Amino acid sequence: MATETTPTARPTIDAALVRRLVDTQFPQWAGLPLQLLDPAGSDHVIYRLGEELSVRLPRHAGAIGQARKESEWLPRLAPHLPLVIPVPVGVGEPDFGYPWPWAISRWLDGEVATVEALADSSEAAVELAEFLTALQRFTPEDFPAQVAREDLAARPLADRDRATRAAIAEVGGTFDAQAMTELWETAMSTPGWDRPPVWFHGDFHTGNLLTANGRLSAVIDFGGLGIGDPACDLIIAFTLMSTGPRTTFRDALGVDDATWVRGRGWALATGLSAHIAYAAVNPRVAAQTTRQITQALAG
Repeated sequence: MATETTPTARPTIDAALVRRLVDTQFPQWAGLPLQLLDPAGSDHVIYRLGEELSVRLPRHAGAIGQARKESEWLPRLAPHLPLVIPVPVGVGEPDFGYPWPWAISRWLDGEVATVEALADSSEAAVELAEFLTALQRFTPEDFPAQVAREDLAARPLADRDRATRAAIAEVGGTFDAQAMTELWETAMSTPGWDRPPVWFHGDFHTGNLLTANGRLSAVIDFGGLGIGDPACDLIIAFTLMSTGPRTTFRDALGVDDATWVRGRGWALATGLSAHIAYAAVNPRVAAQTTRQITQALAG
């Protein structure tokens, strides 16, 4: 049996493997039909299991801690948040050549949020601000002890400096290199978060929001959950919202100038990273990241 320290080669994941893992480790759900979710995210292969469950298996070593982190924290967070979040029901162990922990969660019905449906919705902007406000206010009894946990540590925006400058040089013919450089240098020189650390989602973009009947219904994929500077969660303002709702969102969340600039920096850095990695092979990602970058530049 492999362990979490298995090297980083990407394992082959197919329905036969998932069937064996589920039937062996969770016999109460043996035989429930499996349906591949496509497209899924870049971190996990996802199968729907029956009508009420989903199976998520990390694709790469960078995601191997997410199953246990979500299993620990999402049940505690869920009662405090105004939108539905996934509820893990089991964490599976490595087996059958698959090297990492994996998870089974409750299935959430809904469609992935789209710019076409929600970009101009001030109501959605307020709902998202309320969600982040509730998340930031979450204070479990043992909260002070969590701040130092490695799996919840915030990654500073400055860690992306070298890669972002290289990305700006690489895509300078597609986007405004001077404007990107000015924004990035401003973000790098802006004062950091100087208040007590708060919880953040860590990957708060359009693809991790679900809608039902045209309304926001759920937030998914908490693999980046952590404690520290919440500026990274402002990415949603640039992946989803048009100018008016973006202003509404900022006002409802009460974001100061320095945090907003850092949020624009996060949107630029992550947009560039995804654009370089996926745009050439995925038109959907190309459109999404182009919007994210241009909106971050617009402010």
